Amino acid sequence: MKAFFENLFQYTDHFNTVLIQRLLTEQEADLSKSHRLLSHCLNAHHIWNKRILGEQPEVGVWQLIPLTEMLDRNEENYQHTQRILEELDLDTSVSYTNSKGDAFHNTVQDILFQVVNHSSYHRAQIATDFREHGVEPVATDYILYKR
Repeated sequence: MKAFFENLFQYTDHFNTVLIQRLLTEQEADLSKSHRLLSHCLNAHHIWNKRILGEQPEVGVWQLIPLTEMLDRNEENYQHTQRILEELDLDTSVSYTNSKGDAFHNTVQDILFQVVNHSSYHRAQIATDFREHGVEPVATDYILYKR
C-alpha cells in the first residue's frame, strides 16, 4: 500500500508542478481564482503533513502563496510526505485539531488519501477557471499520468 501512496504523491507532485508552471506563464488571463485554489491545495497538504508529524503548521489554509514560492512549497510537501511514508505505518492513528479547534483521530492512510482527493477536487475547479478565462486547461487525470 505504501508503494501505491508513493505513486499517488508522485502524480500529485507532477501535476502541481505543471499547474504552477502554467500559472507562471499565463500572465495575460486573470487566473487569480486558480492561484488561490492551488495555494489552498499546497497549504492544506502542508497542514496535513504537519498534523501527521505532530508539528505546528506554518501557514493558514487559505493563505495566498506568491507564485514564485509555489514550486518550493510543492517540493517541501512532497519531501515531507515521502518521509511520512518511509517512517510511519499507514495504520498509525493521528490525533489533531482542525482549524476550528475540534479534536479528531484518523489514520495516516486516511489523511494521505484526503490530501490526494482534495487536490484532485480543486484541480477540477482550476480547469474550469482556466476554461472560463480562455486558457486551455491542463489534463490532470490520473490515467493520463500513468500512460
